[in-house]
Amino acid sequence: MQTTKTSRKAAFTGIKSRVHVVVLRPVQASRALVPVVQSVAAGATEAAKVDGRALRRSLNQTGRYVRQPTNDPVSQQLMDEHGVGYSTNGLVAQMRNDGNIWKQGTVTVKLAKAYGYCWGVERAVRMAYEARQAHPDKKLFVTNEIIHNPEVNKRLKEMNIEIIEDEGDGKDYSQIGNGDVVIFPAFGATVKELSDFRDKGVQMVDTTCPWVAKVWNSVDTHTRKQYTSVIHGKYSHEETIATASFASNYVIVKDLKEAQYVCDYILHGGNKEEFLAKFSKAVSKGFDPDTMLDRVGLANQTTMLKGETEQIGKMLEATMMQKYGPAELNNHFLLMETICDATQERQDALYDMVADPEVDFLIVVGGFNSSNTSHLQEIAEHKGLPSFWVDSAARIDVEKNTVLHKLAHGELRETVGWLTPGKPVTIGITSGASTPDRAVEEVLAKVFKIYDPNFTGIAPKDCGRLATPEEH
Repeated sequence: MQTTKTSRKAAFTGIKSRVHVVVLRPVQASRALVPVVQSVAAGATEAAKVDGRALRRSLNQTGRYVRQPTNDPVSQQLMDEHGVGYSTNGLVAQMRNDGNIWKQGTVTVKLAKAYGYCWGVERAVRMAYEARQAHPDKKLFVTNEIIHNPEVNKRLKEMNIEIIEDEGDGKDYSQIGNGDVVIFPAFGATVKELSDFRDKGVQMVDTTCPWVAKVWNSVDTHTRKQYTSVIHGKYSHEETIATASFASNYVIVKDLKEAQYVCDYILHGGNKEEFLAKFSKAVSKGFDPDTMLDRVGLANQTTMLKGETEQIGKMLEATMMQKYGPAELNNHFLLMETICDATQERQDALYDMVADPEVDFLIVVGGFNSSNTSHLQEIAEHKGLPSFWVDSAARIDVEKNTVLHKLAHGELRETVGWLTPGKPVTIGITSGASTPDRAVEEVLAKVFKIYDPNFTGIAPKDCGRLATPEEH
Protein backbone atom coordinates (compact mmCIF):
# COMPACT_ATOMS: atom_id res chain seq x y z
CA MET A 1 0.00 0.00 0.00
CA GLN A 2 1.52 3.30 -1.07
CA THR A 3 1.50 6.12 1.49
CA THR A 4 2.72 9.68 1.68
CA LYS A 5 5.50 10.66 4.06
CA THR A 6 4.84 13.06 6.91
CA SER A 7 7.39 14.64 9.19
CA ARG A 8 7.27 15.80 12.81
CA LYS A 9 9.58 17.25 15.42
CA ALA A 10 12.22 15.01 16.91
CA ALA A 11 10.72 12.84 19.60
CA PHE A 12 13.33 13.90 22.13
CA THR A 13 16.16 16.37 22.49
CA GLY A 14 19.21 15.74 20.38
CA ILE A 15 17.66 13.30 17.91
CA LYS A 16 16.70 14.30 14.44
CA SER A 17 14.17 11.86 13.13
CA ARG A 18 11.74 11.67 10.29
CA VAL A 19 8.71 9.58 11.05
CA HIS A 20 6.62 8.21 8.24
CA VAL A 21 4.31 5.36 7.51
CA VAL A 22 5.96 2.87 5.17
CA VAL A 23 5.28 -0.27 3.22
CA LEU A 24 6.29 -3.18 5.46
CA ARG A 25 9.58 -4.87 4.69
CA PRO A 26 9.49 -8.66 5.03
CA VAL A 27 10.56 -9.77 8.48
CA GLN A 28 10.84 -13.37 9.63
CA ALA A 29 7.86 -13.71 11.93
CA SER A 30 4.91 -16.04 12.39
CA ARG A 31 1.59 -14.87 11.04
CA ALA A 32 -0.76 -13.71 13.75
CA LEU A 33 -3.68 -16.01 14.34
CA VAL A 34 -7.08 -14.34 14.37
CA PRO A 35 -9.65 -16.86 15.56
CA VAL A 36 -12.97 -16.73 13.78
CA VAL A 37 -16.00 -15.65 15.75
CA GLN A 38 -17.63 -19.04 15.20
CA SER A 39 -15.01 -20.54 17.51
CA VAL A 40 -16.61 -18.78 20.48
CA ALA A 41 -20.11 -19.86 19.61
CA ALA A 42 -19.02 -23.45 19.03
CA GLY A 43 -17.28 -23.57 22.38
CA ALA A 44 -20.30 -22.14 24.19
CA THR A 45 -22.65 -24.68 22.64
CA GLU A 46 -20.41 -27.53 23.72
CA ALA A 47 -20.09 -26.14 27.24
CA ALA A 48 -23.83 -26.44 27.71
CA LYS A 49 -23.50 -30.21 27.24
CA VAL A 50 -20.20 -30.90 28.99
CA ASP A 51 -19.15 -30.38 32.59
CA GLY A 52 -15.82 -28.57 32.21
CA ARG A 53 -14.24 -29.99 35.34
CA ALA A 54 -15.42 -33.50 34.53
CA LEU A 55 -13.95 -33.13 31.04
CA ARG A 56 -10.58 -32.07 32.38
CA ARG A 57 -10.58 -34.93 34.87
CA SER A 58 -11.35 -37.33 32.04
CA LEU A 59 -8.23 -36.17 30.21
CA ASN A 60 -6.12 -37.38 33.13
CA GLN A 61 -7.81 -40.77 32.98
CA THR A 62 -6.79 -41.41 29.37
CA GLY A 63 -3.15 -42.11 30.19
CA ARG A 64 -2.31 -39.90 27.20
CA TYR A 65 -2.34 -36.55 28.96
CA VAL A 66 0.58 -34.52 30.36
CA ARG A 67 0.17 -31.18 32.10
CA GLN A 68 3.40 -30.72 34.06
CA PRO A 69 6.96 -30.06 32.84
CA THR A 70 9.59 -32.70 33.56
CA ASN A 71 12.52 -30.25 33.76
CA ASP A 72 14.41 -32.35 31.23
CA PRO A 73 18.08 -31.15 31.13
CA VAL A 74 18.44 -31.83 27.39
CA SER A 75 15.44 -29.62 26.66
CA GLN A 76 16.85 -26.94 28.96
CA GLN A 77 20.16 -27.00 27.10
CA LEU A 78 18.38 -26.61 23.77
CA MET A 79 16.25 -23.75 25.11
CA ASP A 80 19.44 -21.99 26.25
CA GLU A 81 21.01 -22.55 22.84
CA HIS A 82 17.94 -21.16 21.05
CA GLY A 83 17.52 -18.28 23.47
CA VAL A 84 13.88 -19.03 24.26
CA GLY A 85 14.18 -19.28 28.04
CA TYR A 86 15.46 -17.02 30.80
CA SER A 87 18.92 -15.57 30.25
CA THR A 88 21.56 -17.14 32.48
CA ASN A 89 24.77 -15.53 31.20
CA GLY A 90 23.80 -12.78 28.73
CA LEU A 91 23.27 -9.06 29.15
CA VAL A 92 19.81 -9.34 30.72
CA ALA A 93 21.05 -11.82 33.32
CA GLN A 94 23.99 -9.55 34.12
CA MET A 95 21.72 -6.52 34.43
CA ARG A 96 19.39 -8.51 36.66
CA ASN A 97 22.31 -9.18 39.01
CA ASP A 98 23.52 -5.58 38.94
CA GLY A 99 20.54 -3.41 39.80
CA ASN A 100 18.95 -3.57 36.31
CA ILE A 101 21.40 -0.97 34.97
CA TRP A 102 24.07 -1.24 32.27
CA LYS A 103 26.53 1.34 30.94
CA GLN A 104 28.01 0.85 27.47
CA GLY A 105 30.07 3.84 26.36
CA THR A 106 27.76 6.85 26.22
CA VAL A 107 24.67 4.68 26.56
CA THR A 108 23.01 3.94 29.90
CA VAL A 109 20.30 1.28 29.87
CA LYS A 110 17.71 0.88 32.59
CA LEU A 111 15.79 -2.39 32.62
CA ALA A 112 12.29 -2.32 34.13
CA LYS A 113 12.03 -3.98 37.54
CA ALA A 114 9.47 -6.43 36.15
CA TYR A 115 9.79 -7.42 32.51
CA GLY A 116 9.68 -10.27 30.03
CA TYR A 117 8.72 -13.90 30.37
CA CYS A 118 6.18 -14.69 33.04
CA TRP A 119 6.35 -18.07 34.71
CA GLY A 120 3.38 -19.52 32.81
CA VAL A 121 4.84 -18.59 29.42
CA GLU A 122 8.29 -20.02 30.16
CA ARG A 123 6.58 -23.16 31.42
CA ALA A 124 4.63 -23.55 28.15
CA VAL A 125 7.73 -23.21 25.98
CA ARG A 126 9.61 -25.66 28.20
CA MET A 127 6.84 -28.25 27.87
CA ALA A 128 6.81 -27.90 24.07
CA TYR A 129 10.57 -28.53 23.94
CA GLU A 130 10.18 -31.47 26.31
CA ALA A 131 7.43 -32.91 24.12
CA ARG A 132 9.76 -32.96 21.15
CA GLN A 133 12.47 -34.69 23.19
CA ALA A 134 10.00 -37.24 24.57
CA HIS A 135 8.53 -38.04 21.13
CA PRO A 136 11.40 -37.67 18.64
CA ASP A 137 9.77 -39.83 15.93
CA LYS A 138 6.18 -38.62 16.19
CA LYS A 139 4.30 -35.81 14.48
CA LEU A 140 3.78 -32.86 16.84
CA PHE A 141 1.11 -30.17 16.46
CA VAL A 142 0.20 -27.04 18.43
CA THR A 143 -3.44 -25.93 18.30
CA ASN A 144 -2.36 -22.28 18.13
CA GLU A 145 0.77 -20.21 18.57
CA ILE A 146 2.34 -21.54 21.77
CA ILE A 147 2.81 -17.93 22.92
CA HIS A 148 2.70 -14.55 21.15
CA ASN A 149 6.35 -14.37 20.18
CA PRO A 150 7.51 -14.79 16.57
CA GLU A 151 10.99 -16.12 17.39
CA VAL A 152 9.71 -18.81 19.75
CA ASN A 153 7.09 -20.01 17.27
CA LYS A 154 9.71 -19.99 14.52
CA ARG A 155 11.95 -22.21 16.65
CA LEU A 156 9.13 -24.70 17.19
CA LYS A 157 8.55 -24.92 13.45
CA GLU A 158 12.26 -25.56 12.92
CA MET A 159 11.88 -28.51 15.32
CA ASN A 160 9.08 -29.89 13.09
CA ILE A 161 6.33 -28.88 15.50
CA GLU A 162 3.51 -27.71 13.27
CA ILE A 163 1.34 -24.79 14.37
CA ILE A 164 -2.25 -25.18 13.19
CA GLU A 165 -3.25 -21.82 11.78
CA ASP A 166 -6.72 -20.50 11.08
CA GLU A 167 -6.95 -19.67 7.39
CA GLY A 168 -10.31 -17.96 7.80
CA ASP A 169 -12.61 -20.98 7.79
CA GLY A 170 -11.58 -22.42 11.15
CA LYS A 171 -8.70 -24.75 11.92
CA ASP A 172 -8.16 -27.95 9.96
CA TYR A 173 -7.33 -30.79 12.34
CA SER A 174 -7.96 -33.55 9.79
CA GLN A 175 -4.23 -34.14 9.36
CA ILE A 176 -3.89 -35.18 13.01
CA GLY A 177 -4.30 -38.90 13.60
CA ASN A 178 -4.02 -41.52 16.32
CA GLY A 179 -0.55 -41.66 17.82
CA ASP A 180 0.28 -38.05 16.99
CA VAL A 181 1.10 -35.52 19.70
CA VAL A 182 -1.08 -32.44 20.21
CA ILE A 183 0.15 -29.51 22.31
CA PHE A 184 -2.37 -27.11 23.83
CA PRO A 185 -0.79 -23.61 24.04
CA ALA A 186 -0.37 -21.36 27.07
CA PHE A 187 -3.69 -19.66 26.21
CA GLY A 188 -5.49 -22.99 26.53
CA ALA A 189 -7.90 -24.82 24.22
CA THR A 190 -11.68 -24.83 23.93
CA VAL A 191 -13.96 -27.41 25.50
CA LYS A 192 -14.66 -28.82 22.04
CA GLU A 193 -10.96 -29.13 21.20
CA LEU A 194 -10.21 -30.86 24.50
CA SER A 195 -13.12 -33.24 24.03
CA ASP A 196 -12.33 -34.04 20.40
CA PHE A 197 -8.66 -34.76 21.01
CA ARG A 198 -9.47 -36.86 24.06
CA ASP A 199 -11.69 -39.04 21.88
CA LYS A 200 -9.30 -39.06 18.94
CA GLY A 201 -6.63 -41.07 20.76
CA VAL A 202 -3.75 -38.63 20.47
CA GLN A 203 -1.06 -37.91 23.05
CA MET A 204 -1.97 -34.58 24.69
CA VAL A 205 0.50 -32.08 26.19
CA ASP A 206 -1.37 -29.32 27.99
CA THR A 207 0.77 -26.22 28.52
CA THR A 208 -2.20 -24.06 29.58
CA CYS A 209 -1.02 -21.48 32.09
CA PRO A 210 -2.24 -22.42 35.58
CA TRP A 211 -3.60 -18.89 35.97
CA VAL A 212 -5.74 -19.38 32.87
CA ALA A 213 -6.94 -22.72 34.25
CA LYS A 214 -7.89 -20.90 37.45
CA VAL A 215 -10.12 -18.58 35.42
CA TRP A 216 -11.70 -21.65 33.80
CA ASN A 217 -12.53 -23.00 37.26
CA SER A 218 -14.36 -19.78 38.10
CA VAL A 219 -16.32 -19.82 34.84
CA ASP A 220 -17.19 -23.48 35.37
CA THR A 221 -18.49 -22.52 38.83
CA HIS A 222 -20.62 -19.82 37.22
CA THR A 223 -22.09 -22.44 34.90
CA ARG A 224 -22.84 -24.95 37.64
CA LYS A 225 -24.48 -22.31 39.85
CA GLN A 226 -26.38 -20.81 36.90
CA TYR A 227 -24.64 -17.43 36.81
CA THR A 228 -23.89 -15.62 33.57
CA SER A 229 -20.16 -15.01 33.13
CA VAL A 230 -19.11 -11.42 32.48
CA ILE A 231 -15.65 -11.88 30.95
CA HIS A 232 -13.27 -8.92 30.86
CA GLY A 233 -11.28 -9.55 27.70
CA LYS A 234 -11.08 -9.33 23.91
CA TYR A 235 -13.60 -11.61 22.22
CA SER A 236 -11.17 -12.61 19.42
CA HIS A 237 -8.25 -13.45 21.72
CA GLU A 238 -7.39 -17.15 21.93
CA GLU A 239 -7.47 -17.17 25.72
CA THR A 240 -10.90 -15.54 25.92
CA ILE A 241 -12.28 -17.92 23.29
CA ALA A 242 -11.11 -20.86 25.40
CA THR A 243 -12.47 -19.35 28.63
CA ALA A 244 -15.86 -18.58 27.06
CA SER A 245 -16.16 -22.19 25.92
CA PHE A 246 -16.45 -23.27 29.57
CA ALA A 247 -19.45 -20.96 30.13
CA SER A 248 -23.05 -21.73 29.23
CA ASN A 249 -24.03 -18.04 29.18
CA TYR A 250 -21.58 -15.16 28.86
CA VAL A 251 -20.98 -11.62 27.68
CA ILE A 252 -17.47 -10.34 26.96
CA VAL A 253 -16.63 -6.71 27.80
CA LYS A 254 -13.37 -5.24 26.60
CA ASP A 255 -13.24 -2.11 28.78
CA LEU A 256 -14.93 0.02 31.43
CA LYS A 257 -17.22 1.67 28.88
CA GLU A 258 -18.71 -1.64 27.77
CA ALA A 259 -18.95 -2.81 31.39
CA GLN A 260 -20.88 0.34 32.27
CA TYR A 261 -23.26 -0.33 29.39
CA VAL A 262 -23.97 -3.79 30.82
CA CYS A 263 -24.47 -2.36 34.32
CA ASP A 264 -26.88 0.26 33.03
CA TYR A 265 -28.85 -2.44 31.24
CA ILE A 266 -29.04 -4.51 34.43
CA LEU A 267 -30.39 -1.51 36.37
CA HIS A 268 -32.69 0.10 33.85
CA GLY A 269 -33.23 -2.36 31.02
CA GLY A 270 -33.00 -1.09 27.49
CA ASN A 271 -33.17 -1.95 23.82
CA LYS A 272 -32.48 -5.67 23.51
CA GLU A 273 -31.74 -5.44 19.78
CA GLU A 274 -29.21 -2.68 20.42
CA PHE A 275 -27.54 -4.75 23.16
CA LEU A 276 -27.27 -7.83 20.96
CA ALA A 277 -25.96 -5.76 18.05
CA LYS A 278 -23.35 -4.12 20.26
CA PHE A 279 -22.13 -7.49 21.60
CA SER A 280 -22.93 -9.56 18.51
CA LYS A 281 -19.49 -11.18 18.54
CA ALA A 282 -19.15 -11.29 22.31
CA VAL A 283 -22.13 -13.21 23.72
CA SER A 284 -23.10 -16.85 23.97
CA LYS A 285 -25.52 -18.38 21.50
CA GLY A 286 -29.12 -17.47 22.28
CA PHE A 287 -28.12 -14.82 24.80
CA ASP A 288 -31.02 -12.81 26.25
CA PRO A 289 -29.96 -9.72 28.25
CA ASP A 290 -33.47 -9.41 29.71
CA THR A 291 -33.26 -12.77 31.50
CA MET A 292 -29.57 -13.67 31.72
CA LEU A 293 -28.17 -10.69 33.63
CA ASP A 294 -29.98 -11.13 36.94
CA ARG A 295 -27.16 -13.37 38.27
CA VAL A 296 -23.60 -12.66 37.07
CA GLY A 297 -20.06 -13.74 37.91
CA LEU A 298 -16.85 -12.00 36.87
CA ALA A 299 -13.95 -13.61 34.99
CA ASN A 300 -11.05 -12.14 33.05
CA GLN A 301 -8.51 -12.58 30.29
CA THR A 302 -5.24 -12.74 32.23
CA THR A 303 -3.44 -10.23 29.99
CA MET A 304 -5.91 -7.42 30.64
CA LEU A 305 -5.26 -4.57 33.06
CA LYS A 306 -5.57 -5.86 36.61
CA GLY A 307 -6.87 -2.54 37.93
CA GLU A 308 -9.52 -2.39 35.22
CA THR A 309 -10.75 -5.91 36.02
CA GLU A 310 -10.99 -4.97 39.69
CA GLN A 311 -12.92 -1.82 38.80
CA ILE A 312 -15.37 -3.79 36.66
CA GLY A 313 -15.91 -6.13 39.60
CA LYS A 314 -16.76 -3.18 41.86
CA MET A 315 -19.14 -1.79 39.22
CA LEU A 316 -21.01 -5.09 38.97
CA GLU A 317 -21.12 -5.46 42.75
CA ALA A 318 -22.51 -1.94 43.22
CA THR A 319 -25.04 -2.51 40.44
CA MET A 320 -26.39 -5.72 41.98
CA MET A 321 -26.46 -4.18 45.44
CA GLN A 322 -28.42 -1.21 44.14
CA LYS A 323 -30.91 -3.40 42.29
CA TYR A 324 -31.42 -6.22 44.78
CA GLY A 325 -30.16 -4.83 48.10
CA PRO A 326 -27.17 -5.84 50.25
CA ALA A 327 -28.95 -8.88 51.74
CA GLU A 328 -29.41 -10.43 48.28
CA LEU A 329 -26.00 -9.53 46.83
CA ASN A 330 -24.54 -13.03 47.12
CA ASN A 331 -27.49 -14.46 45.19
CA HIS A 332 -26.83 -12.15 42.25
CA PHE A 333 -23.07 -11.55 42.09
CA LEU A 334 -20.22 -14.06 42.32
CA LEU A 335 -16.59 -12.98 42.50
CA MET A 336 -13.62 -15.36 42.65
CA GLU A 337 -9.97 -14.29 42.73
CA THR A 338 -8.56 -15.03 39.26
CA ILE A 339 -6.33 -12.04 38.53
CA CYS A 340 -2.77 -12.86 37.43
CA ASP A 341 -0.23 -10.50 38.98
CA ALA A 342 2.41 -10.91 36.25
CA THR A 343 0.75 -8.52 33.79
CA GLN A 344 0.13 -5.89 36.44
CA GLU A 345 3.69 -6.14 37.79
CA ARG A 346 5.07 -5.30 34.35
CA GLN A 347 2.69 -2.38 34.01
CA ASP A 348 3.50 -1.04 37.49
CA ALA A 349 7.22 -1.26 36.72
CA LEU A 350 6.70 0.69 33.51
CA TYR A 351 4.77 3.42 35.32
CA ASP A 352 7.84 3.82 37.54
CA MET A 353 10.11 3.97 34.51
CA VAL A 354 8.13 6.58 32.57
CA ALA A 355 8.21 8.76 35.71
CA ASP A 356 12.03 8.57 35.83
CA PRO A 357 13.35 11.99 34.64
CA GLU A 358 16.64 10.42 33.58
CA VAL A 359 15.05 8.21 30.91
CA ASP A 360 15.19 9.86 27.47
CA PHE A 361 13.12 7.29 25.60
CA LEU A 362 11.78 3.78 25.91
CA ILE A 363 12.11 0.56 23.94
CA VAL A 364 9.33 -2.02 24.31
CA VAL A 365 10.12 -5.52 23.02
CA GLY A 366 7.36 -8.02 22.33
CA GLY A 367 5.21 -9.68 19.70
CA PHE A 368 3.07 -7.33 17.63
CA ASN A 369 0.02 -9.53 18.35
CA SER A 370 0.71 -9.59 22.10
CA SER A 371 -2.08 -8.02 24.16
CA ASN A 372 -0.01 -7.40 27.29
CA THR A 373 2.83 -5.82 25.26
CA SER A 374 0.42 -3.41 23.58
CA HIS A 375 -0.62 -2.17 27.04
CA LEU A 376 3.04 -1.41 27.87
CA GLN A 377 3.38 0.69 24.73
CA GLU A 378 0.08 2.36 25.55
CA ILE A 379 1.34 3.43 28.99
CA ALA A 380 4.40 5.13 27.49
CA GLU A 381 2.34 6.94 24.86
CA HIS A 382 -0.19 8.17 27.40
CA LYS A 383 2.62 9.53 29.57
CA GLY A 384 4.18 11.31 26.58
CA LEU A 385 7.50 9.43 26.71
CA PRO A 386 8.93 8.64 23.26
CA SER A 387 8.69 4.89 22.84
CA PHE A 388 9.58 2.34 20.17
CA TRP A 389 7.77 -1.01 20.20
CA VAL A 390 9.59 -3.70 18.20
CA ASP A 391 8.91 -7.41 18.02
CA SER A 392 12.52 -8.33 17.29
CA ALA A 393 15.94 -6.91 16.53
CA ALA A 394 15.19 -7.47 12.83
CA ARG A 395 13.20 -4.22 12.93
CA ILE A 396 16.40 -2.21 13.52
CA ASP A 397 18.71 -1.33 10.62
CA VAL A 398 22.16 -0.52 12.04
CA GLU A 399 23.68 0.91 8.85
CA LYS A 400 20.75 3.23 8.13
CA ASN A 401 20.03 4.01 11.81
CA THR A 402 16.33 3.31 11.33
CA VAL A 403 13.71 1.42 13.31
CA LEU A 404 10.39 0.01 12.15
CA HIS A 405 8.11 0.11 15.19
CA LYS A 406 4.48 -0.18 16.16
CA LEU A 407 2.23 2.28 17.97
CA ALA A 408 -0.22 1.12 20.63
CA HIS A 409 -3.22 1.55 18.32
CA GLY A 410 -1.63 -0.61 15.63
CA GLU A 411 0.10 1.71 13.15
CA LEU A 412 3.55 0.67 11.93
CA ARG A 413 6.06 3.46 11.44
CA GLU A 414 9.66 3.82 10.41
CA THR A 415 11.75 6.37 12.27
CA VAL A 416 14.94 7.50 10.54
CA GLY A 417 17.85 8.72 12.68
CA TRP A 418 16.20 7.45 15.84
CA LEU A 419 19.55 7.32 17.68
CA THR A 420 22.21 10.04 17.93
CA PRO A 421 25.70 8.56 18.26
CA GLY A 422 28.10 10.72 20.25
CA LYS A 423 25.50 12.09 22.65
CA PRO A 424 25.00 10.53 26.09
CA VAL A 425 21.61 8.90 26.41
CA THR A 426 19.62 6.94 28.97
CA ILE A 427 17.34 4.31 27.49
CA GLY A 428 14.58 2.52 29.37
CA ILE A 429 13.71 -0.97 28.17
CA THR A 430 10.99 -3.46 28.98
CA SER A 431 9.43 -6.51 27.35
CA GLY A 432 6.10 -8.29 27.24
CA ALA A 433 5.27 -11.44 29.17
CA SER A 434 5.78 -13.59 26.06
CA THR A 435 9.23 -12.20 25.27
CA PRO A 436 12.37 -14.23 26.00
CA ASP A 437 15.42 -12.40 27.36
CA ARG A 438 17.42 -13.12 24.21
CA ALA A 439 15.11 -10.85 22.19
CA VAL A 440 15.92 -7.92 24.51
CA GLU A 441 19.65 -8.70 24.33
CA GLU A 442 19.59 -8.74 20.52
CA VAL A 443 17.77 -5.39 20.38
CA LEU A 444 20.29 -3.78 22.73
CA ALA A 445 23.20 -5.24 20.76
CA LYS A 446 22.00 -3.36 17.69
CA VAL A 447 21.51 -0.18 19.71
CA PHE A 448 25.09 -0.41 21.02
CA LYS A 449 26.36 -1.08 17.49
CA ILE A 450 24.75 2.12 16.19
CA TYR A 451 26.40 4.14 18.97
CA ASP A 452 29.73 2.36 18.58
CA PRO A 453 30.56 0.64 15.24
CA ASN A 454 33.37 -1.23 17.00
CA PHE A 455 30.99 -2.93 19.45
CA THR A 456 31.43 -6.70 19.24
CA GLY A 457 29.10 -7.97 21.93
CA ILE A 458 28.82 -8.54 25.67
CA ALA A 459 31.04 -11.21 27.16
CA PRO A 460 28.94 -13.96 28.77
CA LYS A 461 29.03 -14.32 32.54
CA ASP A 462 27.35 -17.11 34.46
CA CYS A 463 24.68 -15.50 36.64
CA GLY A 464 22.72 -18.57 37.67
CA ARG A 465 19.12 -19.42 36.88
CA LEU A 466 16.19 -17.18 37.67
CA ALA A 467 14.10 -18.51 40.53
CA THR A 468 10.53 -19.38 39.51
CA PRO A 469 7.44 -20.24 41.56
CA GLU A 470 6.97 -23.81 42.68
CA GLU A 471 4.30 -25.71 40.77
CA HIS A 472 1.37 -27.10 42.69
